[in-house]
Formats: sequence, C-alpha cells, structure tokens
Amino acid sequence: MSNDKDLTMVEGGGVASAQGFQAGGVFAGIKTPGEDKYDLGLLYSDRDCTVAGTFTQNSVVSPSVTVSKDVVARGSARAVIANSGCANCSVGEQGLVDARDVASIAAGQLGVDADEVLVASTGVIGVELPMNIIRDFTPQIDVRSGDEAGLEFAKAIMTTDTHAKQIAVRYQASDGSTVTVGGCAKGAGMIHPNMATMLCFISTDTDVDQAFLQSTLSKAVTLSFNQIDIDGDQSTNDTVAILANGASGSPRVSGGDDDSAKFSSAVELVNRHLAIELARDGEGARHLITAVVEGAESDADARKAARSVAASLLVRTAVYGRDPNWGRIMMAVGKTGIPLVETQIDIYVNGIQIVAEGKAIAYNPQSVIAALDQPEVELRTNLNCGDGFGEAWGCDLTEEYVVFNSAYTT
Repeated sequence: MSNDKDLTMVEGGGVASAQGFQAGGVFAGIKTPGEDKYDLGLLYSDRDCTVAGTFTQNSVVSPSVTVSKDVVARGSARAVIANSGCANCSVGEQGLVDARDVASIAAGQLGVDADEVLVASTGVIGVELPMNIIRDFTPQIDVRSGDEAGLEFAKAIMTTDTHAKQIAVRYQASDGSTVTVGGCAKGAGMIHPNMATMLCFISTDTDVDQAFLQSTLSKAVTLSFNQIDIDGDQSTNDTVAILANGASGSPRVSGGDDDSAKFSSAVELVNRHLAIELARDGEGARHLITAVVEGAESDADARKAARSVAASLLVRTAVYGRDPNWGRIMMAVGKTGIPLVETQIDIYVNGIQIVAEGKAIAYNPQSVIAALDQPEVELRTNLNCGDGFGEAWGCDLTEEYVVFNSAYTT
C-alpha cells in the first residue's frame, strides 16, 4: 500500500475536481425550501467510465438502488442523477417505473444512454418521486466543470446534514501525469455499520480495471462507511459508487504496481474522510467519537470491537454527559465475543489511561472530564493479545437527536 504522503489535498475540491467530470444542482422543491438549498443534482463524465459500487444490505431496497445496481453490474456508466427529500422506497411497482424514468430524463438531458445512468434517492420513505418536478427541473441544472459545480451536487444530496461533505486528492502517476480522486457524501442519521442512510459518489480521471475498481472500493468501504454509527439503524437507499474515466491519460490501474497502490490509498483516504464527516455531523451531535481497538488477535476482531464501542448507546450517552464510565467501554468490547483476556485490557480517553490490566487505575477525574468535553473524543482500548487494529466512528447521543427525530415528517 502506498503512503498518504504521496497524496495532495485539493483545496475546495470535490466530485467534479477530476478531469472530464461535470456536475451541478438545482432546488426543484422536492424538499422543504431554505437558504442555499438544492435537492436535484447531476454528475456527468464526458467519456465512458468504469464503474463500481456497494449498496444497502437492508432487505427493503429502494428501486433507485435497483436501477443503480443494474448499471454497476454492466460495468460502465456516464452519469448520476440524485435527489434528496424523497427516498422512492416502499411505493410499490411505481417506484421502479419512476426510477427508470428518472434515468431516461437524465440521459436525454446529457445525451447518453439511460442504462449508463445511476439513480440515487434519499429522504422520506413511503413517498413517490414527484416526476413532474424532476422532468421540469432536470433541464435547469447547469452541468459544468469546477469545484463550485461539485459543491452544488454535494448540496443536492443533503437531507438533515448541516453542511456539504466533499474532498479531493491528487497524486503523481508513474508517467508523471496527475491523477485526481474526488468525492462527496451525505448522511447524518439512520446510520449503522454496514453502511448507512448515505449516498457517496467518487470520481477519478485514471483508467481502472473494473474488477480492481470494485475490490478497491469494497475494501475502502469496509474500513470507512462500514465502521460508522449514529443511531443503530440501516437505511434502504445506501449507495457508494465510483466512476473512473481515464481522462488524465495515466497508466491503466489493475493492481500489483505503484500506481495501483497510490490509487488505492487515494480511494481509502477519500472514503475515510467522508465517513468521519458523516459521524461528526450526526443529528444533534456535539462530539465526534473515535473508537480505536488495538492488540486484538486480528484486524477483523478489532474492527468488530471498535464498531461495538462506537455504536453503544451507553458509551455515547456517557460521552455526552462527560462521564468517565469506562465500564461501558469494557462491556461494549466484551459483548462482541472476540477472543480477549480481561486482565490484559488497557483503556484510554484522549490519551489519558484510566484502566490497566482490566482494572481502574488512579487518575485525575477532572482531567478526564475535560478530555470528554473536547469536540473530538478518542476512546482507545488495547487488548494486548495480538497485532489486530481497528477504528470506528460515531457521535454522542443528545436530547436534540430525540426531539428532531420525534417529528421528522411533521
């Protein structure tokens, strides 16, 4: 694997930063109006793309996801049309009819085939897509290159998010060309490991073998979006898709060389950044929680334990209340059933050790309370029984979350 030092952040960059990609957004009235709001967006490549994706594991699936799965199965794409405010889910057969119609509307606007268009929807379940609105407003989207256009698309997929989430990174390929990987995501609630109520779109201007693109994305999602938790619920519409168009002219990426390692690192960094931003922006959240588990027998065990800590309601309420109740962390790790020895466990809060060899040690309670008052709280557990390492991210559980979700549709 390449090192992140090979990567350069693109200031203000996003999903339209890579060569050959254009984007745009418009407010069509699908969701409640507000300042600087968008709810319908297009992402477009001026040439054919290899495509890969991962999708919701919920047994109830939006027809918009079904259409996008079909595009990914064919392995090539040119565009994405996405809306917020309506999930297009649990609406019967009409949902699939509408999703295919949305793809056709976007295809006609962009001059591509409908089977090259991914469709993504997010919002309230049980409501049909407002097709007349989508027909009327899709032609009004100013699809263009540039970071401002990418930001419009990022805003168009937001629901309860407080801000747009985007990133772009660049690296130099072996032939001296510059490769860009950019992305955007949305999500602030109904989020649990195995993805979330989230959409994420990634673009790159290097040429990537489809099998390698899929394996790279799947690994990156495993290490990022599958490691976040806000409220323990899994959505019906989750989609992460990556499009690679080769516009940079860089060597083809297919695995086993330095270019492939740099590309994999870039995709992982983009996914990780966006996943953390989703957890940070959890509905009503005041603290980002990073749960780290090290010293496990395997990385898989460590990731499982870290997810358990990040997802624990008791851990999250303790962080909200600035309560150094380390027993909740011990409980969350232990309930996973992974191999461990209780008398070998050490626990730290923002670098302050509070447990050694499975027992509390002397520490200044006020220093730990102060640490828990920081915007970012790291809960680190060392099992001291192997080399396995894992991270997960979540947020504290506040009264605001309960109040907000008690009246989401009213």
